[in-house]
Amino acid sequence: MSDVNVLPELKQIIGAMLFVSKQPLTLAAMRRTLAQVAEKEGGIYRDFGKATEPMLAAALEELKVEMDTRKLGFHVAEVANGFKLENDVNCGPWLRQLLEKGRTAHLSRPALETLAIIAYRQPATRTEIEAVRGVAVDSLIHNLLELQLIKVVGRSELPGKPWQYGTTQAFLEHFGLRAIDDLPGVEELRRMEAEQIKRREAAQAEAALAEDEPAQIETDEQGAPEPEDAGIPLDTPPPPPEEEVEDDADGAKQRGGP
Repeated sequence: MSDVNVLPELKQIIGAMLFVSKQPLTLAAMRRTLAQVAEKEGGIYRDFGKATEPMLAAALEELKVEMDTRKLGFHVAEVANGFKLENDVNCGPWLRQLLEKGRTAHLSRPALETLAIIAYRQPATRTEIEAVRGVAVDSLIHNLLELQLIKVVGRSELPGKPWQYGTTQAFLEHFGLRAIDDLPGVEELRRMEAEQIKRREAAQAEAALAEDEPAQIETDEQGAPEPEDAGIPLDTPPPPPEEEVEDDADGAKQRGGP
């Protein structure tokens, strides 16, 4: 049997890479590995080194379809901006029994709430997280750091420059997310936050305008012109009404009465 006959297909190489990799693999990482092997080994491996990312994507899609069709108990999943092999969900009870010996290892509800706040608001400081939850979160943050679900991403510009926290690639892998934008309702949350900012700015502008209005009214009252009859005393009696005048036959005017 010749060497050409024993060479694997491109989808087989990709499947083997995904099987041994502990981290999700990107198409760029796969192509880089193929190019490095082609340069190192040469010969019959050079053809694989010429594979482009579209070619790898097509082979990966073919591998996905074949795994789903044959129902092998695992499949190719796109998580953390890469690809990895994951077991089928319906096989979970047996795998938990095998790997965890029947023990459940779930995040507590307080830990999940803290993790959700960090995921949706990142970068977030401890004070900001506690303002939402209403309780101290020091121990929860410590545990999430140990589980590598969150990490320190920088320091805030607030006084004291507190640490800011964000999610990790392990977080994306744990929840089966391709990217942080795949969080349920993240776009709606951002829209609501933007609306809240606009309403807050509008309320501040209205408050500032309301503070200026009394001074403007006082100025208008002081500078208002006096009415034309301002010099006539208010207690001056009105003039008496004119008596009716009638014309006699000769045209002479006589006042009313006998």
